[in-house]
Amino acid sequence: MSDNKNNLRKWAVFSGIAIQMGVTIGIGVYAGRKLDESFPNKYSAYTIIFSLLGVFIALYAVIKQLQNMNKND
Repeated sequence: MSDNKNNLRKWAVFSGIAIQMGVTIGIGVYAGRKLDESFPNKYSAYTIIFSLLGVFIALYAVIKQLQNMNKND
């Protein structure tokens, strides 16, 4: 029974990580679009830059959380 609860907890953590990644990337895209509206440019550079920055921040957070999860096991 304890193993079942542990598996459920890990599944919940991974689901939370996916949601966190989506929110982080979404915030980056939103900020980039707002900056592109305020400071128009030919290539929507702010959207591209901030969305990629959001991806890198999300990946960094996931890696850190997985390292902490592995330490605790």
